[in-house]
Amino acid sequence: MSITASPCIGICLVDEKGTCIGCHRTLDEIGIWSRASDAQKRQVLLAAELRLQAKQVAPACLEANQCENGPGNADSNDGL
Repeated sequence: MSITASPCIGICLVDEKGTCIGCHRTLDEIGIWSRASDAQKRQVLLAAELRLQAKQVAPACLEANQCENGPGNADSNDGL
């Protein structure tokens, strides 16, 4: 029996990158959630948290030298 609760908050809309804007999981992560082990779920939760943090940092990247990818390029965590 799983002890890791779903991070779903009922705002189930997917952005242009295929990530839910409510829980910040990818469609693949959402699809495997019910079959995933607790260790796998913790990995998904960590990845989702990192995606959320990256989105919160993004506005600062509008100015030169504000993020490592340059102006307007806040996608430093793509591929999580």
